[in-house]
Order: sequence, then C-alpha cells, then structure tokens
Amino acid sequence: MDVAVAKYGRRLAMVAISGLAVIPLLLLVMRSFAQRWFWPTLLPSAWSLRAWQYAFSPTAEILPALATSLSIALLVTLLAVLVALPAARVLAWQEFRGKRAVIFALLLPVLTPPLAATMGVHALFLRYGLTDMLLGVALSHLIATVPYATLMLTGSFSRLDPDYEAQARTLGANHFSVLRYVTFPAIAPGLAVAASFAFLISWSQYLTTLLIGGGRIVTLPLTLVSFQRGGDEAIAAALSLVFLAPAAAVAFSVARFLREGK
Repeated sequence: MDVAVAKYGRRLAMVAISGLAVIPLLLLVMRSFAQRWFWPTLLPSAWSLRAWQYAFSPTAEILPALATSLSIALLVTLLAVLVALPAARVLAWQEFRGKRAVIFALLLPVLTPPLAATMGVHALFLRYGLTDMLLGVALSHLIATVPYATLMLTGSFSRLDPDYEAQARTLGANHFSVLRYVTFPAIAPGLAVAASFAFLISWSQYLTTLLIGGGRIVTLPLTLVSFQRGGDEAIAAALSLVFLAPAAAVAFSVARFLREGK
C-alpha cells in the first residue's frame, strides 16, 4: 500500500512539474499565433502567422541578432572553459597560501550587483577601446561565466586522483595522450555542465551587453526587450520562443550526455 501511494505521489509530482513547465510555453505559442485575443476569452478570436513571418523575415533584425547572440555565447563558452580548466586544476590539486581568498574572489562577481560590476568594466573598456564591439561584449560576459565554470570544474578535478595521470605518464603517454585518455574522460560530465552554464549565462545577458555594446552590438535579448516594451505581444511571444530554443537544446543535450555517461 505504501509503495503504491509513493508511486502515485511521484507521478502526481511529475505531472505538476510538467504542467508548470509546459503551460507557460503553450500560452506563448498561442500568443505568437494570435491576431486578436481579448480578456476574458480563453482562446484567441483570430489567428495569424504575422509574428512568425516577421521573425524569420530576411529584412527584419531578428536573424542577425540571433546570429550575434550565438557567436558571442559560443565564444564566451570557449574562453570561459579555457580559463577555468587550469584554474580549477590548481584549486583542486594544489594547496597554497591564500587559496580561500582566491575562491572568495571567484565568488565576488556573482555576489556583486551586475550594474556595479558592469559600470566598472565599462570605464575600463573605454580606456582600452573595447566598447561597442563584439569582443568587448564577449570579454565582459566572462565576468559572470568564469566563476561558475571554475567552481564546477574544481569539483570535477577534486574527484580525479592525480596519480592516474602520473601512472599514464609512467607507461609512456605524452601530455596530449594523458589529457585525451585520462583527464578529459574523467572530468567530461563537469566540463559539459560548466560549458552549458557558460553558454546559458552569456546567452541571457542583457544589461552587460547593452552597456558594453553601446547599442551597436544587438543581441536577441535586446531585440526581445524592445518588442516587449513596444507592445507587440505576438512578436514578443514569437521571439521569446526563439530565445528559448537554443537554451532548451543545450540543456537537453547536456542532460542526455550526462544520462548516457552513467
């Protein structure tokens, strides 16, 4: 009896969680196809493809903004992982004076209000000519992504015994072979999660992109907010779904990779 109740409770919880996730998406889908939808009707009184035709129109700014967002997010992911890998390796395997201070410093960008951090970076980037350009925006996104990637990879390296690498080198493996056959397979789950977090954080950045990009680097979040403020709910709903698609694809791919790796 208790087993049946527990099984029923789990199913009920899954249905509730799925409903909380699916219902808002269904509302966005209906809103994107709605031509007229007035309170208190449950369904739109007229349907239209206008929002989606505009979203994928070659003359609109949506596709260039999508390409810019993808370019920045992929570049930030690559840079964040390249910076986080050696830092996490040292934090996990080495003991040195000031280690706790270094870990606390990694948390500061996360704890600091984004506006304060971005304003400081903006003043610095103005001096070096990195504002209003894609590279400057990507570098500014590293402030938020590198701490997450480093801390996640630190946990992965802490679960890997350094003696495994030493044994591989003793057996004649070079540095590249050790990384390929020993280190990376062991930290692959943490690396996948760290990369996905870096991508998702960069993908969703609005304030940092707006200030550092100066309005010249137009990403999908900037375009989405402008349509939301403009009052065109159908196009805003369509753009919201376009904005969610890459993030959902990354999350699904990482979840599947982690599940297959068990």
